[in-house]
Amino acid sequence: MTRRQTSLFIQLCLIGTFARLSYSMARSPLLPRFAQDLGASPALIGLILGASTITGILLKFPAGVFSDVVGRRSMLLFSTIFFAIPPFLYMFVRTPEHLLTLRFLHGMATAIFGPVASAYVADLFAQDRGEGMGWFSAVAELGAAIGPVLGGWVLLTSQTNYAVSYLIVGALGFLPLLLLFRLPKETQYAQYDARRWQEFSRGALAVLRHQPILLTSTMEACLFLGVGAVIGWLPLYARLQGINEAQVGLILSLMLVTALVGKPLTGALSDRVGRKPMIIGGLLLCMVILPLLVRATTVRQLAPLVAGFGLGMAVVTPATHALVADLCRSGKYGAALGIFGTIWDIGDASGPIVAGLLISRIGYQGAFTSIAVLLACGAVLFALLVHDPLLNKAASR
Repeated sequence: MTRRQTSLFIQLCLIGTFARLSYSMARSPLLPRFAQDLGASPALIGLILGASTITGILLKFPAGVFSDVVGRRSMLLFSTIFFAIPPFLYMFVRTPEHLLTLRFLHGMATAIFGPVASAYVADLFAQDRGEGMGWFSAVAELGAAIGPVLGGWVLLTSQTNYAVSYLIVGALGFLPLLLLFRLPKETQYAQYDARRWQEFSRGALAVLRHQPILLTSTMEACLFLGVGAVIGWLPLYARLQGINEAQVGLILSLMLVTALVGKPLTGALSDRVGRKPMIIGGLLLCMVILPLLVRATTVRQLAPLVAGFGLGMAVVTPATHALVADLCRSGKYGAALGIFGTIWDIGDASGPIVAGLLISRIGYQGAFTSIAVLLACGAVLFALLVHDPLLNKAASR
């Protein structure tokens, strides 16, 4: 990378870190407590928590495609407005229904930012793309990890004053907006060009018809179906084993920390050994661990398994991001990563729901084993049907 590219990447990482910090602070632990105090039912609290994911499913693909047409900076600027403004509206919320509406609005921030920022990284890294994706994902998740800790501390010290909490969220949400103005304008989008808008539908259709991109995206969705099952149901399983909430929190934090530390390393490794071996290996690791999680009965047994699951996440995610960009030879990274984000969100949102339905019918062991079998089937299909441009390039040398 040139010095200019390195500078742009550092700026983008800072924007991503503060954006995720602000957004995750608004979500946990503030949001469920706020919804509960407003009188929301458990079902409505679940819908409020999932509203932003629904927004992501609807908007990530068009947001990515638009970034191919009007430029990454313009779309990132649009997304950061939703990090900055909606937090100040929480103090005016008086009913659960108003909170639900606001969550859909606030969810536009990450729905637009996610695929567009990833496309910006793909633009910067023609080489070592996996490493770049890994570092960007890791530093953004660092912000996501700090957010709940800061949110809980503010909630405690303010004596459950939600107005103060969301004022701080809003102040943090303005930082990405201010930092974004330092990114240079993209001169190729400076003037209106009708032909670019004609390419909008072409780019969208090309990606929707691109089977390898869709299959790679589906692998990420399968992985996060498992992640959603673990995050949603492992705490309840652990409680049945007599493990308290504090211990469960520490165990689950191991998954996040392992994924956060591992992503830059595994992303760099995917640049050298190829994306497919990393994706298949990570999926198989998670497949093996899933049924074992609901056989463990103590903290000592659960902790290494959850850390191993986090390692599987770290192996898969940078490689899937990079492979989707590699497969998109037209350079329509926004469209490709937009559909990737949409399918990923479908898997993430489905995880707790699918796991809950299975647990109610066949129990924890049967449910987690069924999801593991799904991962295995997905890995086999992926291995057979998706080619890896990096491996093909290495073989032709």
